[in-house]
Amino acid sequence: MTIQEIGKIARRGEGLHVEFKKKAAHPEKIVKEIVAMANTDGGHLLIGVDDDGTVSGQRYIEEEVYAMDKAIRELILPPIHLNKHVVHLTPKKGVAVYEIQKSKAGPHFIWDENKKKAFVRVADKSIQASREMWEIMKRKQRQEDIIFKYGKKEELLMKELAVRSHITLKEYMVSAKIPIYIASRTLVKLVLANVIDVIPQESGDRFVPKQ
Repeated sequence: MTIQEIGKIARRGEGLHVEFKKKAAHPEKIVKEIVAMANTDGGHLLIGVDDDGTVSGQRYIEEEVYAMDKAIRELILPPIHLNKHVVHLTPKKGVAVYEIQKSKAGPHFIWDENKKKAFVRVADKSIQASREMWEIMKRKQRQEDIIFKYGKKEELLMKELAVRSHITLKEYMVSAKIPIYIASRTLVKLVLANVIDVIPQESGDRFVPKQ
């Protein structure tokens, strides 16, 4: 990868497929960006690039890469495979680019406070995946056929979505007067059956009509 190619990626700005880090000061936190991109749609993590997209480089970039590689190797499960490029701007400063493909071995996660935490990419943020998102990702990887019976709770959901832009798990649970685990299972099932879509949100996933 050339400096010109790195500049082209940087000019896109941070977003669904691009994340900038000036340095790998806390690699145990940065790995969530890699996990999120692998779980979503792939992308590039650039180390040595300012928040505004300036490719300023980082001193002793090999040390930054060593710390990142160690965190990727030790913290991400299942193991993730990615391409890495290190380009020097000057003898002392360089940029590292981690090229992440959408994974076929996910959902990937990290251990944090004795809990498994998966992440997904939403716009320019990496957010923790809900239980529903985790289940959706896991079952999509299996590529299994989804068969369901269209009953009262499914009918109520579709009526709600006909008059509103979205519904959350808790809103559906209250509206349908069903336990949260049944509401969760129903929403997951309908996403997998391509009846509705899910938009991950930190405040609670939004379930929307299929476009």
